[in-house]
Formats: sequence, C-alpha cells, structure tokens
Amino acid sequence: MPPEPAAVRTTTKGPGPVTTPKETTFDIPVVSDAEIIDRVLSADGGILRMAPAWVPRAFCTPGRRLRLHPDDYYPFEKGRGGIDERWIASTIRADNGPGTGPYEGLSLAVGPDGAALVPLDEIVARGGADVVGERLWTKFGGWTAYAKFFDNLFPLPFHVHAPDEKAAAVGKFGKPEAYYYPPQMNNYLGTQSVSYLGLRPDVTKDDLRDFLEAHSQGGDNKITELSYGYRTQLGTGWDIPAGVLHAPATVCTYEPQAASDVLSMFESWSNNAEVPDELLWKDVPAERHGDHDVLIDLVDWDINADPNFRENRAMIPFETERSKACDGTDFVEKWIVYRSMHFSAKELTVRPGRSVTLTEADAYGAIAVGGHGTINGLELAAISMVRINDLTRDEYFVTARAAQGGVTITNSSDVEDLVVLKNYGPGNVELGL
Repeated sequence: MPPEPAAVRTTTKGPGPVTTPKETTFDIPVVSDAEIIDRVLSADGGILRMAPAWVPRAFCTPGRRLRLHPDDYYPFEKGRGGIDERWIASTIRADNGPGTGPYEGLSLAVGPDGAALVPLDEIVARGGADVVGERLWTKFGGWTAYAKFFDNLFPLPFHVHAPDEKAAAVGKFGKPEAYYYPPQMNNYLGTQSVSYLGLRPDVTKDDLRDFLEAHSQGGDNKITELSYGYRTQLGTGWDIPAGVLHAPATVCTYEPQAASDVLSMFESWSNNAEVPDELLWKDVPAERHGDHDVLIDLVDWDINADPNFRENRAMIPFETERSKACDGTDFVEKWIVYRSMHFSAKELTVRPGRSVTLTEADAYGAIAVGGHGTINGLELAAISMVRINDLTRDEYFVTARAAQGGVTITNSSDVEDLVVLKNYGPGNVELGL
C-alpha cells in the first residue's frame, strides 16, 4: 500500500476510512497559550522564525518553482489541488472550501525549542503594538497585509477581487494586491508569460455583460479579448487595486496584498479546463447569484479603462534614500512595491562577505530568495529544495520592536549575493504614505 500523503490522515468512521486534514503539513503540534507566545516574542529579540505556509488551489496547476520536492506538490487528498502558493507573514487562513486544514495559509512561528508552532494571528493579538507597531495597532488593531509566492503553470482566469464595500456583503474585506517578478524564482516563465490587466478604454458595461453571460454556456468565453496583454519583465511589477480585472501570467510572482481571500472568476476557461460557475459567484451573496449586474458592480471602471494604465500601475524598482547614499559596496535596497496605501515591499541585496544594519519604522515579513547568511545572528538561507514537512530558515517576521532597534543582515558567502524580500503593512512613513 502506498504511503499516505504527508498532509492528510485516515481515520475510521462508519463503514470505511475517512480522510481528514492534518492540523498542518508539519509533524509538530500547534500551541497558542500565553506562555509560549511570550517565549517566542522574547527568545530572539522580537525576530520570529516562521514555518513555510504551503497553500494548494484546486483550480491551479503548480509551476514547480516554489522549491518543494517534486513528490510533494500534491500532498493532499484528491480534489484539493496542488501546491502553487506559499503565504508569508499571514494572519489569515486560506478560503479553500471543504477539506481545508485548520491553519492553512496562516503563518506559524517556530517555538524556541522547535517543538511547537505558534499562530501569528495570536502572537499579534497578544503582543499588540510591540509586534506590529503603535501606528498599525492604533489604526487597524492588527496585521492586515501579507505576501505570497504565486506559482502556476497555466495562466489564471481573468478575475476580480472585490473592494471593501462590496466584499462586506459576504462578511469579508476587499483585496488589493501587487506583483513583483523576482528573477531568483523564475528559471523559466511557464506556458504564457503575458498578463491581461484591466480593460480597453473602448469597452462598455454591455460588452462585459455579454461575456459574463457566456460563462455558463460552456467552453471558453474568451473574455480577455476585452483586455490588453503585457509581457512579463523580470525585476519589475504591477499595482492591482481591488476592482481591477486581471489574469496573471505563468510567472512565479511575489504578491504583497491585503489580508483577504475574496475573488470572482470572470473567465470560463483555465488550466485547459472549464472554470466552474461557483468560482464566478464565489463571493457574491447567494440571493444575487445569476445577476450579472452585481458582478459588473465589482469592477472599478475608472482604473480598469484608464488609457494610461501602464503609466499609473506599472512599478519599476528604485533605490531607497539610504541605499542611494551608499556606493553599493555593502548593500542595495530598492522599493519594489510602493503605489498602494495597503502594503509595500522592498528588495534588499547584501553583497558577498558584507553586512548591513538597518532600522525600520514598522514590522515586516522577510524571506530570502537567494544566498545565505544571518539575521541578527540567526541563520538565514534561501531554500533549494525541501519536503512538505520540513522547517526552513528562509523566512522571518521582524516585529516592530526589533525593526526599530535595528536589524543586522550578514552575507556569509564570498561569491553570491544574499537577496531578501520584505513586505510591510498599510501605509509607510518612509514612503510618505
């Protein structure tokens, strides 16, 4: 008999075996009492080592660039789909329907002795301003953004994430997001390195309604004919506010975004298969299913049909002020996500054999995508290949207390750059947001 997948367990109930999700993909328990939270926060000066949060999607096909072992991209029971996302600094759970594990998508800190995992949302709730900073705690009462690596072999369907006022109808928040295409995660660009973003300025609401009505007729409704396609340029990105239609390219993408998992799939074909109707109406009130006007109302027409869409939404990285003040010998720091009030992100490159100490106003999630070294003396190393139940040393959450005190990142290699991506919460004092 073949071994069970790492992320499920079989129990006996009634006449036959029943497959139920494990607590996590790891072999150690999740613990969230006050004592262990306090230990996590004090153990390393407020720098939290995080376990990788692997997330499957039933409607996607893994691009296999997340550096998982080849045998582990389909670790769950049949119908759950493959691993094509990794969530970073997340205080929310994935909305993946029946079979979803209790902590799926939620970031878990590794306890000081490595014997337990601790949920980040409960760490934030207990630590408050010490964890996320006084500004975010006072205004938002928590950590309301996260990042992910999105890694799909095929293009996603043309879809939209509702803005706050529309998502509230189903008890959720809106989901603005941003894209950055890290070269380190893209040894190849998948099957279609073109993203369809927004709508052509000449498209009308009646045009959009016609394509939406064709969704349930079977086959491909070809709705991307209403959009423009943009070829991927590695090392650049896009700002995608809530309400903007988009079909991301088949590129492994770093995506800072608001803490939400709300969506409506407008395209009827993806991954060489039809997109089920339930994904079109996923986050629409049940009593409005079948009403295409409610879908059209999810769309921010001004942004989608902006004739200067590329100029206003594309993001070309630029150096931070402190990076420009140096000569690049020790480090280079760039803003890679900077247009949104909801989140921002940087790319930090530490040169071989060099070290840099940086202070920040806010907390941030940090993940290494290239090289190895240390962060305040803790091992920091980009992964090359891990199993689904392996803990790693590539991801940390830097609390506001630690960030404001200064964090030293050292590159231990004498030949390879150490590259770290850092995602922040809403607003940003340094950016003037």
